[in-house]
Amino acid sequence: MCCAGSVLSIRAIAYGIDRMSTTTADDDTTRRYLPALIVLTSLFFMWGLITSLNDILIPHLKKIFTLSYVQAMLIQFCFFGAYFVMSLPAGYAVEKAGYRRGIVIGLSIAALGCLGFYPAAAGRSYPMFLASLFVLASGITLLQVAANPYVAVLGRPETSASRLTLTQAFNSLGTTVGPLLGASLILAAPASGVVDAAHEIETVQGPYLGLAGLLFAIAIVFAQFRLPTVPGTDETVRDANSVPSDPGLWSHRHLKLGVIAIFLYVGAEVAIGSFLVNLMSHPEVGGLAAEVAGRRLSLYWFGACIGRFIGSAVMRRFRPGSVLAANGVCVIALLIIAMTFSGRIAMWSVLAIGLFNSIMFPTIFALAIAGLGRRTGEASGALCMAIVGGAIVPVIQGVFADRIGVLSAFFVPAICYAYIVYYGLAGHRIVEKTWPATSPVR
Repeated sequence: MCCAGSVLSIRAIAYGIDRMSTTTADDDTTRRYLPALIVLTSLFFMWGLITSLNDILIPHLKKIFTLSYVQAMLIQFCFFGAYFVMSLPAGYAVEKAGYRRGIVIGLSIAALGCLGFYPAAAGRSYPMFLASLFVLASGITLLQVAANPYVAVLGRPETSASRLTLTQAFNSLGTTVGPLLGASLILAAPASGVVDAAHEIETVQGPYLGLAGLLFAIAIVFAQFRLPTVPGTDETVRDANSVPSDPGLWSHRHLKLGVIAIFLYVGAEVAIGSFLVNLMSHPEVGGLAAEVAGRRLSLYWFGACIGRFIGSAVMRRFRPGSVLAANGVCVIALLIIAMTFSGRIAMWSVLAIGLFNSIMFPTIFALAIAGLGRRTGEASGALCMAIVGGAIVPVIQGVFADRIGVLSAFFVPAICYAYIVYYGLAGHRIVEKTWPATSPVR
């Protein structure tokens, strides 16, 4: 079902978005890039599924190892910390090896990380879990660095934000499926009702072994697949366009502010998802059993999935920056409602945030790399490096959660979304600079 839906929806991307112009050249481009878009969909789905499983691991390992909120957030710290450590090396790897080989290497590394969960559970070692998560995330980092800019440039520039948003919908589909699988396979109580710590920790082994096998299988498929070369992004063009008048990557204001926006957005999104199961299980909020809360978490990510399909269409009529700012305002309002009213109102308000989160990452990403030409790959590495926000913001929220309560600590992501509103209104605008052809790079 998922594969069939992916194929049909990617056809919608290619034929719906890129056929806004009816010239023969556009039709040829659509046919040329369609197979690549179809295959790339599986990557977005897989890393979404794997990332959302962290939200299931947090309450599971917190209970088994008797962790504080800060200690439990080390799961996200190690996972998203890999983006900071590995993004630049990943950028160089993609530049040297190419998109296809980079994707195959990334899938293989992620599979090895999944395999590490088996000995970690067998040895009841929390540090080993964290190390396996770091390896897993290192592979996903390589996938992100390769796939995001590739989809952005795989078609007409004016539809890049809409195309990347719609493709990212399959990332959200993966994050929707992940909590459902995790709740059933990891959080589900034994049928006998007897709680056994050894059995509980071993429940992670089967799912992650299955993921390892699936990742290796996808790597084999990609090893046989030939991705098209996009004009203006290949190594030959990049060398030909290297001129002394190039002002340098970090001279672009919209990119620098976009890096901050990605840092804060990913940090806020991950923090909210990380605390949702505990929030919904809290007696004063949802009072749900852990497995039920884990299943309910899928609604948060399903909202993001639906929102990306809607947002992709909306951004064909409205400016992406304006849509980004409007969604940021809605999220802030929902967080204020949750912190003010508590109870079931708080639970449903926070779950609804997923709908408005939907377009944020792909829109920020597309706005930040706009007009960078041959430096798009480098910019992608910098933006993926900023995903380290998912490692830092949840820990900060964990510190406040341990001191003032889980619900009150949601003021932390609210601050992050305030900056995103600014980026959508003004921060993304490209400031043109004139650099004399004879001037040295500054």
